Amino acid sequence: MEFHKDEPLTPNGRLFLQPEFNHITTCAIGFKHPLNIQSIKTEFLNSYILKHPRMSSLFVIDEHGNEFWRRTQIDLDDHLIIHPPQNPGFELFETDEKLQEEYINAILSDFAVSCPLSTDKPLWELHFYVDLKCMVFRLHHALGDGISLMSLYLASCRRLDGTKFDGSVNVTKAAEIKKGVKSKSKSKSKYGIEGLWSMLKMIWWTILSVLDFIGRCSSLVKDTRTVLSGGDGVELWPRMAASAKFSLQDMKTVKAAIPGATINDVLFGVISSGFSKYLKIQSPHAIKEGLQITGIAMVNLRKKPGLQEMSKMMEEDSGAKWGNKFGYIVLPVYYRTNEANPLNYVKRAKAMMDQKKHSMEAFLLYFIQNLIMSLFGPKVASKLNHRVVCNTTFMFTNMVGPQEEMTLAGNPMTFIRSSSTSLPQAIIMHMMSYAGIANMQILVAKDIIPNPRFLANCFQDALVEMKNAALIYPTNK
Repeated sequence: MEFHKDEPLTPNGRLFLQPEFNHITTCAIGFKHPLNIQSIKTEFLNSYILKHPRMSSLFVIDEHGNEFWRRTQIDLDDHLIIHPPQNPGFELFETDEKLQEEYINAILSDFAVSCPLSTDKPLWELHFYVDLKCMVFRLHHALGDGISLMSLYLASCRRLDGTKFDGSVNVTKAAEIKKGVKSKSKSKSKYGIEGLWSMLKMIWWTILSVLDFIGRCSSLVKDTRTVLSGGDGVELWPRMAASAKFSLQDMKTVKAAIPGATINDVLFGVISSGFSKYLKIQSPHAIKEGLQITGIAMVNLRKKPGLQEMSKMMEEDSGAKWGNKFGYIVLPVYYRTNEANPLNYVKRAKAMMDQKKHSMEAFLLYFIQNLIMSLFGPKVASKLNHRVVCNTTFMFTNMVGPQEEMTLAGNPMTFIRSSSTSLPQAIIMHMMSYAGIANMQILVAKDIIPNPRFLANCFQDALVEMKNAALIYPTNK
């Protein structure tokens, strides 16, 4: 066996292994035809999944308390778990997609608060649900972020025509937030008044973002309590899940109706409108118009946005580096119920996102987190991050997947849904787009939000209303 030197964990890797987080990423993948487990095993045996150092390393702690990745010989069968039928003899899954979705969501809900990964083997496993034509990946977040892990999986997939997927998709989200003022200043004027004004705006919005972060770390700034609020300890409560589905074409229709808007602006407009609908009906008390509901959104900080080509991620000096290369931004949405035009939600979201594009918030918070880890250790950093999460209402991630149908071992995939273990928030939302449809997986604390399906419908209805308004007023300015 080839000798490999132990590798220390990255700061984010250490953070995700702390008891307050111990965060596991879960990904459910549906298929058109019944699963052929042996064919999938053969595909993975010849893939990057078993070759990548993180996927074939044990998490170890030495006698001095130092944490390392230690390469080991991997046996694929140790990571494969085949589950018996969810309801033996029950064949409605073939014709009832909603019933199948409910069963899969129940599985993801159970994984959110139970079943830690064993440290006796590399921190990942693959579950097969043959009757549901579904498999579920569970990977510890210490191994890498969603971009890394999804790029790794898709490297085993092929297009319908049999060609390999190279990881290239049309992505603007991360680039919009990361480049922000840079791209604008280059396109207008590298120097002069416009460049100076852009720089001043970047400094101003960055300062405000850092002050908000400090306020939430110290609990001086926190969201007003609503029927959506979680808090310390909520991560241990039982969970429920629901899926909201959006047509990317509908989002593009809304986007085209508002000059300068992006799909990201539309998405956060939908979230603002959906939350407003839910609170209006479910809140037992009157809510002040304009109430701020704050979320945390993850931002990919790599030079190249979106999914990556695995051969590039394996290179040390690549801009598409493997790992947890992300920062986060604090995103406010607002309770509004007196809107005559649903597109106003998107316009406000655009104004908010424009501010974020003019700040270095994601990069600076990434740097501050690593600095705290270096100076005070993972326990302090974990507690501070835990406080920030407790003092916000929801968590949101968004990943742009392949916009064409893909296959694994010759079996076309029908959906990709991302989820995770719980956090001290009552709502965690993971968006994953695939083949023209964006699936938003909504994970809730069921004692706080007992009907997540209703919340999912609120989001879906919001996009329909916006699309209808965009068709009536196609050039809102």
